[in-house]
Amino acid sequence: MKRKADAACQLVQDHFLRKTVRTTLAATAVSVVALLGACATHSGPDTSATRFKVDAAWPQALPDQEILGQVAGVATSTDDHVWVLQRPGSLTEDERGAALNPPLSSCCKPAPPVIEFDAAGKPLRAWGGPGQGYDWPQNEHSIYVDKQGYVWISGNGDKDGQILKFTRDGKFVLQIGKPGPQTGNRDTTRLGRPAGVEVDTDARELYVADGYYNRRVIVFDSDTGAYKRMWGGYGKQPADIGPASSVRRDPPTPEQLLQFSNPHCVRVARDGMVYVCDRLNNRIQVFQKDGAYVKEFSVAPNTAGPGSVWDLVLSRDPAQEYLYVADGRNNQLLTLSRDTGQVLATTGHSGRYAGDFHWVHDLAIDSQGNLYTGDVDTGKRVQKFTPTR
Repeated sequence: MKRKADAACQLVQDHFLRKTVRTTLAATAVSVVALLGACATHSGPDTSATRFKVDAAWPQALPDQEILGQVAGVATSTDDHVWVLQRPGSLTEDERGAALNPPLSSCCKPAPPVIEFDAAGKPLRAWGGPGQGYDWPQNEHSIYVDKQGYVWISGNGDKDGQILKFTRDGKFVLQIGKPGPQTGNRDTTRLGRPAGVEVDTDARELYVADGYYNRRVIVFDSDTGAYKRMWGGYGKQPADIGPASSVRRDPPTPEQLLQFSNPHCVRVARDGMVYVCDRLNNRIQVFQKDGAYVKEFSVAPNTAGPGSVWDLVLSRDPAQEYLYVADGRNNQLLTLSRDTGQVLATTGHSGRYAGDFHWVHDLAIDSQGNLYTGDVDTGKRVQKFTPTR
């Protein structure tokens, strides 16, 4: 939008310059004022970029005194239903008092790990946990619902090395990888505490941000689980240099920036560009589908601790003009230009009120442009944000 406005402004300027020699000084002065007023609105950040406000009434209450633990994953399906992956094991004894034997309080009980909400926030069904034929993760981490309606789950527990695929009602379909001792970036038979997933349905490919032990993006056949390709930072071969860190005392050094450090999400745009959240390195790297490096954006580059880029989604306009980023360390949502990486708007800050965040970990977007966030650590909630323009 800004580029179109700038182009229009340039046309006006050219016309003005041609006409100036044929006008009086007074008319010229009027034209200058009008021109500067029109063009000034298009200088600096694009203030028309989407901003958001919280919908404090969303979601509706869970049934049977159930309560959410850490909301590690949130996703939307093609019908604009919202899917949450939460960690029942993260609840304190006080929070799950009604589930103890004998009960210690009248409320509450852990909800199942996977919960489906409709667009109005009504809980529809819930399932998940250990079962026959698959290895449920030690620590639930991400959820993704593909265009065919399959639900994908990852985990980042110490021994997690698998991705799970289910139907919408929780029927097991496929497991890629296996739990056990961690191996390394060269192992294509398992993952290394995988962080985030996305399916390219047309290509029948599953992209994995394999980022808590390994430092790579790895791609599998989404039907069979067969390995296809992988890459590290800047599209290079992933290096086996030991497990990725999850926290730093200082911002990343130039040496650390040479490769991924905790790749935390992977998203595929309509135009085929692949966006990777390199969380601890405070950046987004952009690739072609074959892993060829295109460019990168720094996001709050001086952030230490667990880094700034925890998750991202692309806007739903035809050109996908914006990137929406969950900055979990600084506890805010950022609106970025997908073209330049410039921060155009921010939403929220650290806190406990509706619209605030505490370790905003994951992000989803529906067809109407609404955003959904999940907090981990002690945040333990899912929130909805609606566009304000």
